[in-house]
Amino acid sequence: MRANDILPDEQSTLDLDGVTIRKGSVGAFLVNARQWLDPATPEPQRREAERDLAELLPALDALGLFDILQVRQPSLRQWLDDQREGR
Repeated sequence: MRANDILPDEQSTLDLDGVTIRKGSVGAFLVNARQWLDPATPEPQRREAERDLAELLPALDALGLFDILQVRQPSLRQWLDDQREGR
């Protein structure tokens, strides 16, 4: 299966179990995770990345991303678990 079989080029969102998933969600998660983990990231930018990660988490969980892939970085994995517990 190819990416455009799941989300065609002319479509930018997918509704899965009542959660709207935007095209680019996985890529945005990776960029924000790298910023959040980088000790050189200024605190305001790190907090913005954290907010964006929290906003993306329901969509990524609906996709089942973390059922297949494990976050290897311990502090990010713990933060994600804490976010899920806080919902």
